[in-house]
Amino acid sequence: MNRSIRHLAIGLMGCYLALFVMLNLWQVARSEELGAAPDNTRQTLRDFNRPRGPIITADAQVVARSVPAAPGGTLRYRREYPLGDLFAHITGFHSFGLGSTQLERTRSEVLVGTTAEQQLLAIPGLITGETDNAGSVTLTMRADLQREARRLLADQEGSIVVVDVRSGAVLAMWSYPSFDPNLLADPDYDAAYAAMAEYEQDPEDPLLANAYMQRYMPGSSFKIITTAIGLDAGLIDIESTWAAESEFIPPQTDRPIRNYRGTVCGGDLREVFSRSCNTPFARLAIEMGPETFVEGSQRWGIGEAVPIDLPRSATSTIGPTDDLDRNLPLLGMRGFGGNEVQMTPLHMAMVAAAVANDGVMMKPHVVESELDRSGRVLSRTRPEAWIRTMSPQQAQLMTELMVAVATEGTARCCIALDNGVAVAAKTGTAQLNEEGQPERSHAWIVAFAPADDPRYAVAVMLKGTNAEISAGTGGTLAGPIAKRMLDATLATDDTWSGS
Repeated sequence: MNRSIRHLAIGLMGCYLALFVMLNLWQVARSEELGAAPDNTRQTLRDFNRPRGPIITADAQVVARSVPAAPGGTLRYRREYPLGDLFAHITGFHSFGLGSTQLERTRSEVLVGTTAEQQLLAIPGLITGETDNAGSVTLTMRADLQREARRLLADQEGSIVVVDVRSGAVLAMWSYPSFDPNLLADPDYDAAYAAMAEYEQDPEDPLLANAYMQRYMPGSSFKIITTAIGLDAGLIDIESTWAAESEFIPPQTDRPIRNYRGTVCGGDLREVFSRSCNTPFARLAIEMGPETFVEGSQRWGIGEAVPIDLPRSATSTIGPTDDLDRNLPLLGMRGFGGNEVQMTPLHMAMVAAAVANDGVMMKPHVVESELDRSGRVLSRTRPEAWIRTMSPQQAQLMTELMVAVATEGTARCCIALDNGVAVAAKTGTAQLNEEGQPERSHAWIVAFAPADDPRYAVAVMLKGTNAEISAGTGGTLAGPIAKRMLDATLATDDTWSGS
């Protein structure tokens, strides 16, 4: 009998230990997974029935907030986005039926007040009965600049990005098309689901933040990087020259690489850069060889996801590199931003900003600070260098080349700023069609100003989905947009005067 009782006791103890392990596994180790489960409506109800703080721009515009839900429903609050689509790609949405995206997801703990620091600060409220512990998030972005970017782009597919060259702070980042997060935050699940289905079926994919989640062929704006690699490798300097030619036949092929629309182009570095000749940069890329080209591009962050404080950042690329020594014509094309080179608009803005910042590329960020309910700072983003792309001396030379683009090159028509402020720029027209097919291209420009005391950099990319874009160039089409965007940005800067 005693032996049977002993076996029973051991068995019960084993069951208890197994139950203890499983409870800890489900309640602790897998708590995050359980909280995110689609059928966990209890967790979702708990989130929506507690206060959730606002997301606010640098110029004090509320872009996300919680308001009381309609009486009689199961929810106490619903999320509201007063500016509609303007910041949708930044805030994302917080929806009872569809979950959360973007900052609404990544900063959710701060917004509802469940970080360790907020809970510690909330202890006195337990005595007084105060249960609202919601925090807030302040952006580096300005609503007035975001509106200007939206106005300038209108209904043209593309992106505009403005960054502070010294800190990496993003001041504006707009892509068209966008979406209305209010529709997805509708407490009526059927209505929210229908809106989501419509957005997902849209071939233009408005839910995707194209400015940093999508890559595009950069065309000649990429010549900034090829030039920098050549300077660093000692293969070129300001005195380097190239013969005037309309085409160049690279090794391993009999098919020529041509300048834009077959123009004859050549001269010293200043001239070929400002006129945006293709053949000198194809020759330069082949001369430096695959190893130098690949290693040099990596110094500009290509091949790494841009470290922005938003989810799902795309990685810029120069394409496959394993067999470039056997495909030198492709290497030549990549030297002027063609073939399989793909860059995000945000990354190209950072390229211009790195030149402006003595060769240092800062980590981009959209969150300036996180605050608790009483306005106390929980965290503040400190400017942080990501990579050094070039020496200060090379950056100064690159600035001179980009100023020449604005004053006498492919951007001279359209980039001159108000009040005579000096500007540095590089245009790009990325031809997407095969030879002999209807012309199709993307129009680019990157720029920074003031050129002699850099503060802000801009990238404009217009997607070539219509005849006007395909027939135009980065200078004529993207240039005027970049000009107005820089003028507007400088006008908001109280610490700088254009006089």
